[in-house]
Amino acid sequence: MSGACQRDAASGASHATRDARRPMRRGVGRRASRVSHALLLVTALACRRDPAERARPNGADPAAAPAPAPSPAGAPADLFPVPERPVSSIVSPRWTDEDSRDDANEADTVLALLDVRTGAQVADVGAGDGYYTVRVARRVGPTGRVYAEDITARYVAELRERVRRERLANVTVVLGEPHDPRLPAAAADIALLVHMYHEVEQPYALLYNLAAAMRPGSRVAILDQNRPTGAHGTPPALLRCELTRSGYRESAFHPLGPREYLAVFTPPSAGTITPSQVSAAVRAEPCVVR
Repeated sequence: MSGACQRDAASGASHATRDARRPMRRGVGRRASRVSHALLLVTALACRRDPAERARPNGADPAAAPAPAPSPAGAPADLFPVPERPVSSIVSPRWTDEDSRDDANEADTVLALLDVRTGAQVADVGAGDGYYTVRVARRVGPTGRVYAEDITARYVAELRERVRRERLANVTVVLGEPHDPRLPAAAADIALLVHMYHEVEQPYALLYNLAAAMRPGSRVAILDQNRPTGAHGTPPALLRCELTRSGYRESAFHPLGPREYLAVFTPPSAGTITPSQVSAAVRAEPCVVR
């Protein structure tokens, strides 16, 4: 028993003894005695709880657990060719406000097209403020898992606080690197890259390291705008070229609006492609902006 518990218990016993000795009006003594004994019982039960649990009055909170250690580093960026295209800067943790996106049924439409179900393991790469993270977490349920990854430390800290606040126990927040999401090996059934591919400085390294985090039969889904990469979009032909050179195979393409699209790819199986093979494919047929 801790010192504080010992003091509380002794104080409770002292009050109970003192109350028992006082002359009381009819009925009041019995009620006071019952209250004193109840206080003793509550103190005893509280002191028997684990100290870590006492520090959290509502018990363990999985969403507030310390950040997990990052997964081992993947292949370094300098093993891959530099893309021959502009790269948009990261200017915000969100594409637009959440109410507008919900009014347009963005997440519902994307997750329905991908058939995201209960129990799925989903990586939200470039999660930003967590718009997809929280919606996917609710969709996959307690038997599923969401890996919410971003490379901006401030966004990750804010996202971790949102996950804690919304008590999303099935979300793991990850701080990645520009060329490496630092996700666990063979962890995800689906990877979402939403309005961020045009911000990727080293797409070939990112795609190579992302493939190691994908399970057999998994899919990588990229939501973007059909506009130049320097204007916060990715032309579909350029996207297909970069992913094909990285060993990915396109499995679906869904136009979602005048410019927006959802492209779905199957990643290469682990060990079936090497950085040197990716580099050779890009040298043989570079991906250029048309």
